[in-house]
Amino acid sequence: NDGGAVSDLEGTLRGEYEPMLRAVIDCPVPVIAAVNGTAAGAGANLALSADVVIAAESASFIQAFTRIGLIPDAGGTFIIPRTVGTARAMGMMLFGDAIGARQAADWGMIWEALPDEDFAEGVAARARKLASGPTGAYRAIREALRASAQNDIGAQLALEARLQGLAGQSADFREGLAAFLEKRPARFTGS
Repeated sequence: NDGGAVSDLEGTLRGEYEPMLRAVIDCPVPVIAAVNGTAAGAGANLALSADVVIAAESASFIQAFTRIGLIPDAGGTFIIPRTVGTARAMGMMLFGDAIGARQAADWGMIWEALPDEDFAEGVAARARKLASGPTGAYRAIREALRASAQNDIGAQLALEARLQGLAGQSADFREGLAAFLEKRPARFTGS
């Protein structure tokens, strides 16, 4: 057993993984993770940190850390219980079983599982939809949802009111309302 051959895991997590995860979480636009294969360990947790996770039906997610005597990292112990609940998160992490994409979607861990043959176009269509949408409203949705875990109802209602007030002053809101009234697709500009 050569303890010197093992890298500084804490240093790696803090110096490399945390900045990468923060970049995804703090990104000002929605982040889509497209999973087409096995997402294991930190790779699974990086994917699950995205705003929307779309997976091919043949994809799977696995928390196999215990197989090598470690604990889940890269945000897994934060993200997974908030999406699937503590009981499922505990089972995933203790047993290290692979969770198929369809099951992950059924559990609420990911947004959707697409047939393999439709995966690439399905992800591209979702990305196009977000790219042409009201990006200011998207930013506000992300802020509100991320704050909801620590806010009480009063704080959350106040945040929603503030963010809705800002959204209601945007050119995208005026365009969206005009498009609705004129029964045409909206042409959002992100302003």
